[in-house]
Amino acid sequence: MGIGMSIFLLAVGAILTFALDASVGGVNLDVVGWILMAAGVLGLIMFTVVWGGRRRQVVTTTEPVEYRRVEERRDVAPPL
Repeated sequence: MGIGMSIFLLAVGAILTFALDASVGGVNLDVVGWILMAAGVLGLIMFTVVWGGRRRQVVTTTEPVEYRRVEERRDVAPPL
């Protein structure tokens, strides 16, 4: 779950919990809203833990990865 989906769940949950005064038979919309908001917060925390640690890693190298030896041949005539 990414940041966008987490924010979407938070927004829908807040709308269901705080802004909606409808009643659906057998379903408490306040509880559904709180569950969606909790899922959104959990998604944001998981995203931060998983992706936040990977972006901070810095890899530096001081030596070339591969050494190549170059030899010049003098027994071949240069192209015209």
